[in-house]
Amino acid sequence: MGMSENSKGVILAVASSAFIGSSFILKKKGLKRAGATGARAGVGGYTYLVEPLWWAGMITMIIGEVANFVAYVYAPAVLVTPLGALSIIVSAVLAHFMLNERIQKMGIVGCVSCIVGSVVIVIHAPQEHALNSVLEIWNLATQPAFLIYVAATLSIVLALVLHFEPRYGQTNILVYLGICSLMGSLTVVSIKAIGIAIKLTLDGISQVAYPQTWFFVTVAAICVITQLNYLNKALDTFNAALVSPVYYVMFTTLTIIASVIMFKDWSGQNVSSIASEICGFITVLSGTIILHSTREQEPPPPVGTVTWYVSNDSIKSPEDEHLITLRSSDYYEP
Repeated sequence: MGMSENSKGVILAVASSAFIGSSFILKKKGLKRAGATGARAGVGGYTYLVEPLWWAGMITMIIGEVANFVAYVYAPAVLVTPLGALSIIVSAVLAHFMLNERIQKMGIVGCVSCIVGSVVIVIHAPQEHALNSVLEIWNLATQPAFLIYVAATLSIVLALVLHFEPRYGQTNILVYLGICSLMGSLTVVSIKAIGIAIKLTLDGISQVAYPQTWFFVTVAAICVITQLNYLNKALDTFNAALVSPVYYVMFTTLTIIASVIMFKDWSGQNVSSIASEICGFITVLSGTIILHSTREQEPPPPVGTVTWYVSNDSIKSPEDEHLITLRSSDYYEP
């Protein structure tokens, strides 16, 4: 008996998490190594572009994203999206050994929670519905329930962009991440449609001539660009330790809602299985929040501080030198 579609999706999703989690560590090591020989990326430096480790991390991340893309072709988003939390575990464990970023005891609890929740979701996940044409996907996308979701999503995004962002974007993290998550949910369903179209085309049933295929490509491109733009704004404005768990919770929740409405992932499942999936999902979310909240944060570089050594003996180590430190707060304009 061959491997089921869901099993292929799970294997690809787990592999994706492993690659993406590893890529964070490789890129961070590359950035640290580049920062030791030139200007740091945080202050506008680009020396990391000639650092092999950083490129290894980028290639690893691309492989992970491709695996994640293909996973959506074989399994429902209800199953694939929550498994993305495993990348956090991979990066946390590798950071513990490779970057000396210690995992706290509660962080271990968070890791275990993510794993337990993921297992529960895999056990009770629905089977992927077979779709034989991009026209079938188009019919799902134009059903009244999903059109209402799209209209509500775009209305909220417009309100956030036009009204709330100018007033509260720099103070309320939910503004930027709300835009990211709402557009991200449309990104996932569009990418899933594109993936199915590519799979059918490779199987000999070409979907290239259908305008609906290119419509999904256009929607995915617009959503991805918007999503990345506002995610960068959120990361630039707020602490990454806060952005990551909040974004994961909002993005995953809205993606599951969009997928359930459009692809009817829960159709045919009993109440017990749906309740188990929801409990598993909540367990994964809780573990993600615990893991992020207990990770050690790097101290930020001091702002407005200039330090230099004063000594006639060039052989002395920096610890032996006399230090003079000037802080911008010590001086005031008349």
